[in-house]
Amino acid sequence: MNKIKTIIFAACSLVLVNLGTATADSGNFAGPYVGISISGYGMALDGQSSSTSTDVAGDAQVTETDEVPVGATTPISGFEAGYAIPLGSAVLLDVGATYMNGEAKLDHTGDDSDTVRNVTFKIDDLRSIYIAPTLVLSDTSSLYIKAGLSEADVTVSGDITSPANLSGQTWGMGSRTVLDNGIFIRTEAGYTEYNGIAAHGKGTTIQSTTAFSAEPSVAYGQVSLGFRF
Repeated sequence: MNKIKTIIFAACSLVLVNLGTATADSGNFAGPYVGISISGYGMALDGQSSSTSTDVAGDAQVTETDEVPVGATTPISGFEAGYAIPLGSAVLLDVGATYMNGEAKLDHTGDDSDTVRNVTFKIDDLRSIYIAPTLVLSDTSSLYIKAGLSEADVTVSGDITSPANLSGQTWGMGSRTVLDNGIFIRTEAGYTEYNGIAAHGKGTTIQSTTAFSAEPSVAYGQVSLGFRF
């Protein structure tokens, strides 16, 4: 994670160094825009469950922990909308929002054949708001870095409590190419780190002393096709 932040900060420094040499017109990129996107999302869920119960003698607490790491890569689609504000002849501040409809699941299977003890966490409806300082490289191309706040819905199945939805931070960098008719193509790579998921059994088929947790993160590559008004 720290390496990703270092790369993005280095890219930001490179943008600032090049501000004095860029001569393109930011007006070609300024204004409102909308777009649709296709992304390859790599979702990682590092989860565990821990259960506490009495030992054979019936008078001591025994805690057992199971690790359940899950990784998945999937193509998903979504849309974006925003406004690029010119700050100078070659600099803009892009402010926008995105929505992606992908999902990832974390399945935890009980240690016996009784499926009523199985638990599933599902993460979907990824959305974010962002700002993206942008350097215009030419009349048709630009480079940007992105920082944003992200959220995602969490649903569960099984005899456990419902956790809160996810929130986290997104960092990314990419390029944007515009055509004379207002159509643009955007390519981007980034990373989102969410807060953790926590739940525990309700006590019917899963003990209330059994706790479940997961640490989700997302790495993505994205291509967008849009229109600047």
